[in-house]
Amino acid sequence: MKKWEMKQIQGVIPALVTPFKEDESVDEEKTRNLVEYLLDIGVDGFYLTGSTGEGFLMDETERKKVVEVVIDQVKDRVPVIVHVGAISTKISVELAKHAYEAGAAAVSSVPPFYYKFSFDEIYNYYKDISDATPLPLIIYSIPATTGVDMGIDAIVKLAEIDNVKGIKYTSMNHFEMQRIKERLGGNFAVYSGADEMALSGMLMGADGIIGSSYNCIPEVFIQMLSAIEEGDINVAKEHQIIANDIIEIFARYTYHVSLKQAMKWLGVDCGRNRRPFKSFTTEEKEALRKDLLNLKQSKNPLNVKLLETLS
Repeated sequence: MKKWEMKQIQGVIPALVTPFKEDESVDEEKTRNLVEYLLDIGVDGFYLTGSTGEGFLMDETERKKVVEVVIDQVKDRVPVIVHVGAISTKISVELAKHAYEAGAAAVSSVPPFYYKFSFDEIYNYYKDISDATPLPLIIYSIPATTGVDMGIDAIVKLAEIDNVKGIKYTSMNHFEMQRIKERLGGNFAVYSGADEMALSGMLMGADGIIGSSYNCIPEVFIQMLSAIEEGDINVAKEHQIIANDIIEIFARYTYHVSLKQAMKWLGVDCGRNRRPFKSFTTEEKEALRKDLLNLKQSKNPLNVKLLETLS
């Protein structure tokens, strides 16, 4: 297995959805198809079994299966980050060891949540994961869902742990994100995790973007990053706005379910979502389709593949 350097883990990295069969088991064939679809488009890596991947709705055996299937399909073409977060340190360490053995480039984790853990307990959680493997560890900060809001000083302290090499920062507060990058320097990787703020994240010094909508509109963000590199911020802004239009429509319904429905319209069937996520009724699917069609008819200057697929 190839050893990836942190500086190679950058660009557009989809937080991969996990395809499930109707009986809610992991669908290996659909997972492999999804990986190939995104690699053909040109994504720069994958982030597995996180929020978008419905990781917290799977047991450890299922999470390990997803990791094995994706890494086997990728075959070292791009780096794979494995989210190993759980409330239990024991489970997270087990998942981290498995990710290392399977050939992951890095592991990542939300802080332990639900119980109001002290900072010392959170610190020790990350240290235990760090000590379990030689892989770089990427902190995953998403306070809107975990309820754990770690400030700049806390992140700086966690960065003192040997293998903590970066952060997936999912928040609108890009002042704080930029300050983290400023204080920890170029050797500490920062990934912007809010899809609707990807442009802001990159302009504020992020090393890459990790997000859910990169499953269905990856070309929009690939072109956005290309425009940034060329110094054409107005073009980059156009890409962010059309992405935000689509994200806003998804959010009117159930975001995770909208995402998989959009993939089906693209011809990349990712199966169903796991309960308690609902399945769309025929009426809900049609309402989502009509909203996207209205967007296509009113504003689709970039010829987004998802919108072009709809009729």
